[in-house]
Amino acid sequence: MENVKKLLDHRASPHTTNSTNESPLLLAVRAGSYQMVSSLIAAGARVEQVCLKKWTAMHEASRAGCARVMELLLQSGGQVSETDQYGVTPLGIAAEYSHSEVLQLLIKHGADVNAQAPNGDSVLYDAAGSGDADCINILLQHGANPNVHNLNSQLPIHHAAYEGHYLALKILIPITTRRALRLSGHSPVHSAADGGRTHCLELLLQKGFDINAQLAPHISDNYGDMRRSPLYFTVSNGDETHTEILLKSGAQPDLDPLRCLLVAVRSGRYEIVKLLLAANADVNCYFTVVSDTVFPTALQYCLKDEAMTRLLLNNGYDAEKCFCCNHDDDWDELSESGYSQDQQEQVAFCEFVSVSWLEHLVGRVVSILLEYVGQVSLCGKLTKILNKQKEWPHIHRTTCNPRSLSHLSRVLIRKHLSCSGLMSLQLPNRLKDYLLFKDNEL
Repeated sequence: MENVKKLLDHRASPHTTNSTNESPLLLAVRAGSYQMVSSLIAAGARVEQVCLKKWTAMHEASRAGCARVMELLLQSGGQVSETDQYGVTPLGIAAEYSHSEVLQLLIKHGADVNAQAPNGDSVLYDAAGSGDADCINILLQHGANPNVHNLNSQLPIHHAAYEGHYLALKILIPITTRRALRLSGHSPVHSAADGGRTHCLELLLQKGFDINAQLAPHISDNYGDMRRSPLYFTVSNGDETHTEILLKSGAQPDLDPLRCLLVAVRSGRYEIVKLLLAANADVNCYFTVVSDTVFPTALQYCLKDEAMTRLLLNNGYDAEKCFCCNHDDDWDELSESGYSQDQQEQVAFCEFVSVSWLEHLVGRVVSILLEYVGQVSLCGKLTKILNKQKEWPHIHRTTCNPRSLSHLSRVLIRKHLSCSGLMSLQLPNRLKDYLLFKDNEL
């Protein structure tokens, strides 16, 4: 402090800046020195001088949370409406950094509690993100509107839920209107699920928010995967804990165009796949946007992963569809096997795996699939690929010889009974394990 006084006494300019155009006044505020700030102002320092980021001493005082320094700046001509490079006022900074005393001081001097940055973030939105209940209550008491969304359709309630601020969320739930939520296009349940916030998620469900709420098209379109449900967020994030919480609370696993199961399979999330299958996710679902196949989509995502492949097959994946194609057969035979005329335009398994980068996997995959089907024949296209594989002798023997009666019976029973259905039956454990293909588990 003494050095500053000596320099000022020797007519050093209080307007000199460093490489980022920060003034001595701004640096004094950052240091929290009231005396230094006072001396610089007395020497003519400009309170509204900006650095390269358009950050003023007022913004710095808001960030630091020093009410005494802020009072001095305001008395010396500080403007409460000044914005930084992001269009944020000192009030927004005070809200973001949870400084309630500075917040009150700025409001007292006329700061706009409903000011919004160019991206639409309101002061209350910033306060919700920091989670300070005092700041939120002060803003609300002075007329802050909780139903104003930003350019991303986010409301303060979404910000609080995503960041996991339980008390802030508790304040915002009763004052956020259904209309505002509807117009935003998404639920705070999506936000809490995306952020992985257990307590906020539980609070929202206790307050009656829909666990299966759907993103509006204008929000869903912002994602490249057409997601809609809160469950999709937890699955996509690989969040096993909150996936389980949502499923136990009644989340439906098959609401999204790209099913949650397919997302988990593609990511190799075994435990999440198990949770979804236990919740009766459709193991034989299709996603035809990328590839319209005869066989259910999930297998496409785990051809290299035997453990995942068997997990799907043990839980009812329809392996027979992998042997349905229109090669080498006349129409009567195809019709009897369940192959429909509509499937002529679809990609059969033999065609899907005929590409050079998948051919080396075919032998092992077909060997596994044969463990889950009855008597099937291999088309010429698939046979030509398999002839080159080390598994061919085993595959040839399996397809050319009759399958055991016990195996054929198991396959037939599994066509009519799901895993959950089997588990509910009063059967000897050994028989139940056989029907559930426990002998095929890795």
